[in-house]
Amino acid sequence: MQKLWRTARDLLMITIGCGLYGFGLVTVNIANHLAEGGITGITLLIRFWWHIDPAYTTFLLNIPLVLLGYRYLGKRALAYTIYGTVMLSFWLFVWQRLPVSLNINHDLFIAGLLAGIFGGVGSGLVYRFGGTTGGSDVIARILEKQTGTPMGKSLLIFDIIVLGISLSYLNLELMMYTLLASYVFSRIVDFTVEGAYAARGLLIISDENQPIAQAIMAELERGVTYLDGEGGYQNAHRQVLYAVVSPTEVAAVKRIINRFDHHAFISIIDVHEALGEGFTYARPVRRLLRSKS
Repeated sequence: MQKLWRTARDLLMITIGCGLYGFGLVTVNIANHLAEGGITGITLLIRFWWHIDPAYTTFLLNIPLVLLGYRYLGKRALAYTIYGTVMLSFWLFVWQRLPVSLNINHDLFIAGLLAGIFGGVGSGLVYRFGGTTGGSDVIARILEKQTGTPMGKSLLIFDIIVLGISLSYLNLELMMYTLLASYVFSRIVDFTVEGAYAARGLLIISDENQPIAQAIMAELERGVTYLDGEGGYQNAHRQVLYAVVSPTEVAAVKRIINRFDHHAFISIIDVHEALGEGFTYARPVRRLLRSKS
């Protein structure tokens, strides 16, 4: 039952993601004559040269790429890729025939931002739940699995190649706004895939580890882990504190440390995603007025 629920959730989010991506492509990119990268950009080139609906060319161009994905992707990822490809073609077909539009007074800067946001959030949702929208996404997914290259980075490279070809019908102004959209797209994709539960990890070396740890746990209700360390200069044993807090709590931790030790060493690390108690689960509610009974 849990597996069935997870599959239904994944397919729903892939559907929503493809809908957002298709909406941005039709109402922002096409409406404002902006290009696009990857296979989608090629479908726009075909639309300009031969006036063929991108809903059809998206599906046809993805057939060989899906066959390539069959060799490298697992059965689940392949099934999700096929589903994502069909959904993207479906939404492109729908959005072009519904009377929907965004009135941005043809402001190309806003168009570039919106194109990147719609495309990035939509594609990011698809990737986060295990799917792709076909096209260069399949190649990016394979590179991520084989080399660890972030999908946003490889997609940006593919976009630049296709956008270079798009200069055959775009002027320099439209190209620059399209590049803005591509950059925003890549950043939003990485943010969406990595998750919104960003945090900061703090490594603290101090002679006052015990009171610092107690204060962090009592005042911020964050857990603290003791790590064994050894100084490289004197080879002396040192205890290291490790704590993960939200970005807004970093200043409070610094104040706690400074209260006990002005000479403490602090290293702050970006934590792209934090899962578990206090981050993805509910934290204890702090009472402003505590009962003394």
